Amino acid sequence: MIDEYIDPPPVAAAFDIDRIEALLQQAARDGRDTSYSEMLLNLGMRFTRPKMRTLCRVLDAVDLRAEARGEPALAALVVRESDRLPGQGWWLGRSDYVGAWTGPDAQHYVKEIQAAIFAHWAERR
Repeated sequence: MIDEYIDPPPVAAAFDIDRIEALLQQAARDGRDTSYSEMLLNLGMRFTRPKMRTLCRVLDAVDLRAEARGEPALAALVVRESDRLPGQGWWLGRSDYVGAWTGPDAQHYVKEIQAAIFAHWAERR
């Protein structure tokens, strides 16, 4: 738990933002989500909570880049294996959703967002 109080290394030094963005764009073209552990594995890392938290910061950067290009944000494609929903940080960043971060309403909300992402990237195959 001590790692919660230590400043992380710069995001770009630990993770390749371009690669993560490309992996998410490919997942979007394929019409699928990806789990946090799958994403870390694709980056050659095993799952740890500190790495997952760093990945989440990178996902914020990926979404900002997408927004600047007029594209849909991609972070909604990275989900927990247990319920296929994004993690707490993603939900905290939402201003367009009120409700529980788990359960049928959350599932429906995320599926709608993911469907819009898939539709956008299906046009770019």
